[in-house]
Amino acid sequence: MSYAEYRKKILGFIEDHEKWRKSTINMIASENVTSPTVTRAVASGFMHKYAEGWPRARYYQGCKYVDEVELLGVELFTKLFKSDFADLRPISGTNANQAAFFGLTNAGDKAIVLHTSHGGHISHMPFGAAGMRGLEVHTWPFDNEEFNIDVDKAEKMIRELEPKIVVFGGSLFPFPHPVKELAPVAKEVGAYVMYDAAHVLGLIAGGQFQDPLREGADIITASTHKTFPGPQGGVIIYKRFGETEEIARLQWAIFPGVLSNHHLHHMAGKALTAAEMLEYGEAYAKQIVKNAKALAEALAEEGFKVIGEDKGYTESHQVIVDVSDLHEAAGGWAAPLLEEAGIILNKNLLPWDPLEKVEKPSGLRIGVQEVTRVGMKEDEMKEIARFIKRVLIDREDPKKVEKDVFYFRRNYTRVYYSFDYGLPE
Repeated sequence: MSYAEYRKKILGFIEDHEKWRKSTINMIASENVTSPTVTRAVASGFMHKYAEGWPRARYYQGCKYVDEVELLGVELFTKLFKSDFADLRPISGTNANQAAFFGLTNAGDKAIVLHTSHGGHISHMPFGAAGMRGLEVHTWPFDNEEFNIDVDKAEKMIRELEPKIVVFGGSLFPFPHPVKELAPVAKEVGAYVMYDAAHVLGLIAGGQFQDPLREGADIITASTHKTFPGPQGGVIIYKRFGETEEIARLQWAIFPGVLSNHHLHHMAGKALTAAEMLEYGEAYAKQIVKNAKALAEALAEEGFKVIGEDKGYTESHQVIVDVSDLHEAAGGWAAPLLEEAGIILNKNLLPWDPLEKVEKPSGLRIGVQEVTRVGMKEDEMKEIARFIKRVLIDREDPKKVEKDVFYFRRNYTRVYYSFDYGLPE
């Protein structure tokens, strides 16, 4: 092929992806769509600029406009999360976690985190960012029935281990973590309390989940593209804590510690998303939680084993379904089959699964934040549950269901809870 033909192919794949994405029901719990306004920021000339260091004190010239946008972004985030500071420089949630670990701990320090089989993120583990820092990683005791950290056993663990940092939050996250119960215990032994809000940042912003900073967390790390519907990136949010030296170490860990130049076009998109969330975040977060509960109830009524029935199924954007009774490959069978039908979600280990089941885990993780953003409400969740039943329980041909999904999805093309389209009717 000529280089021009490569260009044509790559642009064609991009166009195909965008067309396909708009014809499917995307329920990956770690994804979302940006508004046209935010997309404009990400596609701006800010992508061509370097701005190492602090606004108005850069190591590069030519930053007068990006400096003003970054300062406005910090102002918007601190207002949104009622914090003392927000750092928009991390380029992902994992990058924010790296900075927190390097800024607040030393190699050899002990950390308590949520195990990946219990919903923790890989960056918390010995093979992720925590391990790169050289932390001695221990995992929270977990109550499978409550689908949460076991508070009594965790209190004992904190006092016995005397860790330097304890980490709440994760990737499989239907219910708030016991921050207010365990943060005082962590403070007793001199531990920092970190909350990884990657999945629930938008729910926190909208006041519909827990409020980590008011419950005792010292620092929030997060990605900015899940329930917080911005561009891919990261953020660190904190109240003023400890000595000035601690804050300086944290900020040094970001630059020059774990990144050089941050992505200025994404930084601008984060700032605009924070403005959108100040305007529409409460309504958006409320509808996300309503939709998650409605989908969980509808799936249960259709015959699925939905986790957390006695706890109202979920308090976040996530619905967790155990499909191990439907096929021996469970989630490893269900997720690809649903993709054929235009329903995009992911297989997921459940707390009782052995790690060797990672390719054939018992669970499916379903997120409603994107379908909510394009205007779907409770009635649509019932329709989606019926689509899923047709594929997994009724064993209809996925291609037949895909046609119905296509016609269903074409009615939801606008990105609501945004300055572009406001609230859905």
